[in-house]
Amino acid sequence: MAKEGSLFSDFLSALEIKHTVDYSNQQFENMNFKSLFGFSRLLSSYGIPNSAFRLGSVEELMEIPVPFIAQKSSSFVIVTDIRETDNKRMVTWKSVSGVESGSEAEFLKGCSGIVLQAYPDENSAEPDYRSHHLLDIARLGKRWILMLCGFILLIWGFVSSGLYRNVSTFLLTLVDLGGLGVTWLLILKSLKVKSATADNVCGVLQKHGCDHVLEDKASSFFGVFSWSEVGFAYFSVSLAALLVFPQFTGTLALINGCCLPFTVWSIWYQKFKIKTWCTLCVITQTLLWCQFLCYLLGGWWAFAFPIQAAIIPLGCAYAGTMLAINAVCEFIKKRI
Repeated sequence: MAKEGSLFSDFLSALEIKHTVDYSNQQFENMNFKSLFGFSRLLSSYGIPNSAFRLGSVEELMEIPVPFIAQKSSSFVIVTDIRETDNKRMVTWKSVSGVESGSEAEFLKGCSGIVLQAYPDENSAEPDYRSHHLLDIARLGKRWILMLCGFILLIWGFVSSGLYRNVSTFLLTLVDLGGLGVTWLLILKSLKVKSATADNVCGVLQKHGCDHVLEDKASSFFGVFSWSEVGFAYFSVSLAALLVFPQFTGTLALINGCCLPFTVWSIWYQKFKIKTWCTLCVITQTLLWCQFLCYLLGGWWAFAFPIQAAIIPLGCAYAGTMLAINAVCEFIKKRI
């Protein structure tokens, strides 16, 4: 997964300056005032000559070589491209909201004419870039090793438990993995962690719909656990139980059935109460019904009754995982 950059690290990328995203983001976050003066000082610390000035008219912005930083609507944007298309100028710029593109008139609207230009040379680079780059490689290596270990455990459990022999259990494994991915994106949204993937998916049904729904008071369970945390705990424990204890699949079907009334309430609440659609939430509800169909068509409901004692340790696993995820999320919120 690509790291999300700040405006400063994005500007360094546009200038093709050697830098690491983590260090550059940290330097940007530690900047006392998000001003052109602050940008200028940071650029100077990277050995990048630069100058800030006010143009005589905003139209002169179109004559400046890209990339450059411009003040627009009380914030700053990075202008990365200006080109002639169909006898009109089109401008591409990067803001805190993401990459945007529009006509010259659309871009100039709200521009103050204040500009910061940089003039990098062969000596321009991040301080101690080599050591920071090596740390980045080490962090990336740990991430890939973790992913590899998780993949090996997944395949081992899938094969050893014989889930591949039955179409329903094979599909259940895929649904659980999909649920983990979707609820993980929901957790990122609830923590306000920038994620291009989450933003793109959330915009499918309604732009910023996920943000509006997650900010609603009904987005938490008893006001303590966010539904994203509940969902991630549910899919993670369901997948683990399926891989390690396939004999409890009937009990998992029963637990899934208990979740279905929530899906109806969630869709109703989004449709009629807040009149806003959270794409990730809708996908989660759909996956729960896909699970139900897999359990039903696979004949696993026949093993749901009489209720087995296994429902007790499974219930404890769901609760314990949910508490652990909530504790981690609360810790992250305090650090952000």
